[in-house]
Amino acid sequence: MMPNWLDIVPQGCPFVKMQGLGNHFVIVDGRTRAFAPPAVDIATICDPRVGVGADQLLVIEPVSKAGKGAYARVRIYNPDGPEVEACGNATRCVALLLFEESGLDELGLEINYEVLNCRRDGVNISVEMGKISFDWQKIPLAVAHDTLHVDITDEGLGDGVAINVANPHLIFFVDDLDKIDVAGVGARIQKNALLPKSANVGVAEILNDNHIKFQVYERPGVLTAACGSGSCAVVAAALARGLIKSEYTYVEMPGGVLKVSYKDDVSPVMSGPAEFCYSGVLAK
Repeated sequence: MMPNWLDIVPQGCPFVKMQGLGNHFVIVDGRTRAFAPPAVDIATICDPRVGVGADQLLVIEPVSKAGKGAYARVRIYNPDGPEVEACGNATRCVALLLFEESGLDELGLEINYEVLNCRRDGVNISVEMGKISFDWQKIPLAVAHDTLHVDITDEGLGDGVAINVANPHLIFFVDDLDKIDVAGVGARIQKNALLPKSANVGVAEILNDNHIKFQVYERPGVLTAACGSGSCAVVAAALARGLIKSEYTYVEMPGGVLKVSYKDDVSPVMSGPAEFCYSGVLAK
């Protein structure tokens, strides 16, 4: 008798694959059994040619002292291995997974030692993304600078806005986004000496008072379908520059649309979809 192929498939660590607006993630539960792979393994997992394929690897862990009251801690790793500070689309995906696990419709997630409140928002998931900052030291920039008018230029881009949404962003406003090679200019700008930790480079076109067309070249060098923290950054930048005045804004990206509003001048709330793709095991 031929063996059942399920009996010969290598066993390993269970994972869930999820996506939000085309931004896709491998999620591993490290609450009962720690999961801390080296950078080379993270790169393999995220590489679609030899692994699952993902924009980032997410690991769910028990909360730390900083996350008191949160349901779980989430650590986010870029596809080249290093841990990063934030990802809005990732947060929505993990929130949906844990809503399904817990039966709750609202919970807190500890990310980068802050507790972000998440809730079901109709068919979408909303996340309060924490406090933003225009302080040049918190972004960070290499030297003191007017963060609403950053002195970095490239083909078709100039007079940018630097902002920290737990991670650094540099936003440029243009008249026609389709004419900009976002990947090309983003790759060059990320290497600018003014950005000691690099930055996610976003290019935006204001369509009307509550509609922005947007694309982001993210660290470590990926043109992604959508960026949740970048959507919060572009709305904050547009408000700070007086380009929009609406209480809410729809940010249109290649992967879809997010709704962004601000509870106050520094507290963005992002709402959008999250979906399950499939589950499996990471072979040992």
